[in-house]
Amino acid sequence: MVPLQPAQSTLVDAPLSEPVVRLVLAALLGLFMGLEREWSRKSAGIRTFSLTSLVAAVFTHLAEREFLGEALLAVGAVLVVVQGALLAVRGLRDEAEEPSLSLTTSVSLLAAYGVGALVAAGFVLEGVTVAFVSAALLVLKRELHSFAGNLSRAEIRSTTEFAILAFVVYPVLPAGERTVYGVPFEPRVAWLMVVTVAGIGIVNYALVRGYGGRGIAVTGFFGGLASSTAVVGTMLDHVSRREDAVSYAVAAILLADAAMAVRNLAIALAFTLGSSAPLLGVVVPLGTIVLAGFAVAAVSADWREHVDVELESPFSLRNALAFGSVFLLILTGSTLAQASFGTAGLYVSGALSGLVSSAGATTSAVLLYRGGTIDETAAVVVVLLATASSVIVKAVLAAAGPSAFARRVAGWSVLVLAVSGVLTGLATML
Repeated sequence: MVPLQPAQSTLVDAPLSEPVVRLVLAALLGLFMGLEREWSRKSAGIRTFSLTSLVAAVFTHLAEREFLGEALLAVGAVLVVVQGALLAVRGLRDEAEEPSLSLTTSVSLLAAYGVGALVAAGFVLEGVTVAFVSAALLVLKRELHSFAGNLSRAEIRSTTEFAILAFVVYPVLPAGERTVYGVPFEPRVAWLMVVTVAGIGIVNYALVRGYGGRGIAVTGFFGGLASSTAVVGTMLDHVSRREDAVSYAVAAILLADAAMAVRNLAIALAFTLGSSAPLLGVVVPLGTIVLAGFAVAAVSADWREHVDVELESPFSLRNALAFGSVFLLILTGSTLAQASFGTAGLYVSGALSGLVSSAGATTSAVLLYRGGTIDETAAVVVVLLATASSVIVKAVLAAAGPSAFARRVAGWSVLVLAVSGVLTGLATML
């Protein structure tokens, strides 16, 4: 018998190495997963889910020491599958008005069994992740069904095309670093960045469609992540028709700036945290833009104001390829500018690129940094210049609206950038 080997997880420390603690944690995670099922008045609720996870944990603990435990673990899994099948069939019999297979509860029970086994085997982080993701899928049933039901046939087709391109192209690309015209280049990382940015747009498009009626905070922030240009255009339309729309329109644009800063911060950190020197220099300035944007929006407008933003569907292969093309152009331009004019040329290229796409400029800077073409300081400066350029572009676009609206957007934008610059300077001196 080969004992199960625990995974190297950051959550597995001294207390979690105790079998009793793992058993309790498994039961609690099962209870957590069963909350939604209990609330939905399903046959299997809190107690069933908690006991299922606990039994799996007990059998896994025995399997590490006794052969009988391995047999019990396998038998337990079979019983959970059988129980799930019985629950599914019962759904057809009990729901007279709309009979249907209770497949969700059945599969959730199997997931709970897996969570208990993972936790008991030492895969604590993985078990917790499965539990929380499963619970989220159960809770978001209505939102997911509503979103999927509202998709057009063209969006479904485009989503399929994008998924195929994203997940088929990635493994085909060469792994590791390649040199293209003297520039170190990681094809897989570059493609992953393109897919990540496109994925962010898709997720936030879904959030705006599902929760846009909750107020300007949702519309401005998540709409800004999907398309800040669309947010600015919508606000210009509102202030042109209603004088009292100025306050919440300004708030929406500042929230779009905050969303853009969050996206750039996520890109800069996500793709460099595994390196010896992650781009932590972007945390203070971009974090300040985020907090300042939310603070100004909170004090200047009623967040409950309802605004509909007309977003172009991100479920388009063309959109993903368009961003990829912009990304490659920015990457090429930044490389040539740096080679021809040194760091100054790189900075000018970053600022100009931010006028078109701060996400493209950020991903290009991160890729050049990962390849060793530029150092950490240069990468941070390029990201910040691109972000500042994007903020300025929105203020310039707002100038097309009424003067009161344009002045407030420009004033708050300058203030946000100034505060970010001051705090960044103070952080550098400390």
